[in-house]
Amino acid sequence: MGYGIIEISSNVIFIKEMSVLKLSGKKDNYTRLQLIHKKIEDLIMKYQPHEFAIEAPFFGKNVQSMLKLGRAQGVAIAAAISAGLPVTEYSPKKIKQSITGNGNADKEQVGKMLQHILALKEIPQYFDATDALAVAVCHHFQDKPGMKLNGKLKSWKDFITKNSSRVIVK
Repeated sequence: MGYGIIEISSNVIFIKEMSVLKLSGKKDNYTRLQLIHKKIEDLIMKYQPHEFAIEAPFFGKNVQSMLKLGRAQGVAIAAAISAGLPVTEYSPKKIKQSITGNGNADKEQVGKMLQHILALKEIPQYFDATDALAVAVCHHFQDKPGMKLNGKLKSWKDFITKNSSRVIVK
């Protein structure tokens, strides 16, 4: 399970924490769900967030995998609700669209764009971590459109407005 926590200060996005919770396949499903719940509780206690965003369930072919994923998401949402946080879900397509401009982008493209947007020195090792960070940044973009990121422009419209001499019309 990946997670990402961001903070906004002076219109700049800062990463507070981004990582993955590795869950052993040797533990039973209920123990893994308990570990997810505890991790979310610990993160909420440590960072005192104001909101909680999560990727909405997607449809797959393997019913058992879907069931396990849905349970894990439900436990994470329950921990957030128990802490009094408003919860927002975003579809994978919406997250990719928000970060890359392409709802069909792959994980590498999302990671590269996050690296650019947030001025990361390198892309994190695990895609689950960048996926979670993408959810957080997507949520921020929905809430605060047009904000600058690390001093950079957020949208193409802002870029064109400030760099009209660089635009080539064909």
